[in-house]
Amino acid sequence: MSIIEKALNKLKNENVVLSASLAGNSNKIVEDTHLLVVDEIIKKEELSVDINDDKNLIFDIDWKRLSDLGFATPGSSNTEAIEEYRNIKRPLVNNAFGKGSEGISRANLILVTSSLPGEGKTFTAINLALSIANERDKKVLLIDADVARPSVSKVLGINETPGLIEYLDDADVSFSDIIVRTSIAGLAVIPAGKLHKYSTELLSSNKMALFVEELSNRYPDRIVIFDSPPLLAATQGEVLARLVGQVILVIEAEQTLQNVVMESVEKLAACDVVLALFNKTKRNMDINYYGYGYGYGQYAH
Repeated sequence: MSIIEKALNKLKNENVVLSASLAGNSNKIVEDTHLLVVDEIIKKEELSVDINDDKNLIFDIDWKRLSDLGFATPGSSNTEAIEEYRNIKRPLVNNAFGKGSEGISRANLILVTSSLPGEGKTFTAINLALSIANERDKKVLLIDADVARPSVSKVLGINETPGLIEYLDDADVSFSDIIVRTSIAGLAVIPAGKLHKYSTELLSSNKMALFVEELSNRYPDRIVIFDSPPLLAATQGEVLARLVGQVILVIEAEQTLQNVVMESVEKLAACDVVLALFNKTKRNMDINYYGYGYGYGQYAH
């Protein structure tokens, strides 16, 4: 039994409700992700703030480069990765817009985090955003909230622009100043912005709370994904987790220690929905369904 399985068994023994949604097929050695859902309810806050329409230039992402790095990009031949994220996103979308959304505050706001650096949270956040953006009737806003060590803009190749920190720190910076449209019609990005010594205070400010509430209410067809700092490496992740309806805890299978997982779960105890996503797992498959294997690439770590 793996370390992660032991941790989850412990959770189960403590009467935490777990339901699993396994991505992909089960007969080949591949790297994939497994999804487990833990539901808890918190109080809904009533917040409101005006946000300008997001009107600005379209940024042309180098999709071939991303595909070469292992991402499930539009038109990619990495068929299995695309199928994996189709399965992973389904319970998230259902929680955001379907019957599963009942009782979940800000269900269309999703935080992607991990316990420690290097477990694959940014890789997961970007792939999840790409997959949901390909839905015909869904839009995605991907926000780089890992303000101490931002990676989303670097991975996507977006040039340095004002971002979340500038919006929170400067009253003259508007929503339209920080949002970056991409060549996928349903995907927009907000960079982290500049480094700031009071980033934790900015992320826990009333302006941030008003901002996320407005994102949730103003755009009912949009899912907002936050790439968060690791929970045990910085305090910002725990602060951000209290602002969203769903949290994905990325766990590096066979590597992350049981006590580390448990400590992270405890920090997320007040969240509506917590989803544990196993990254870099390996399974035996006798049938090569797609005709080839794949790895999650450079940014899977």
